[in-house]
Amino acid sequence: MAQRRKRMKNGDKKTNEELGKLINLENIVRHIKSKRLSWVGHVERMPDERVVKGIYKWKPHATRPKGRPRLRWDDEVRDDLRKMGVNNWKQKA
Repeated sequence: MAQRRKRMKNGDKKTNEELGKLINLENIVRHIKSKRLSWVGHVERMPDERVVKGIYKWKPHATRPKGRPRLRWDDEVRDDLRKMGVNNWKQKA
């Protein structure tokens, strides 16, 4: 990658898409969402006795603070699945 930087002139400006094509990277956001969905499917298929699944399903007894709540990991997964149009994902996992 450093060699590719040397070949470009200092005055050349490249967009993020052009740079991505140069170094053959996939969209980082799409990659993260893909890995997140892969992991949640893996955890859902685990037996209930596994520690990881127990932590995933654990719900705290405390109330959340006032104001707009911070998004939880589970909220992000549900949002990704909703955008993809997937319903009843726990049954499909």
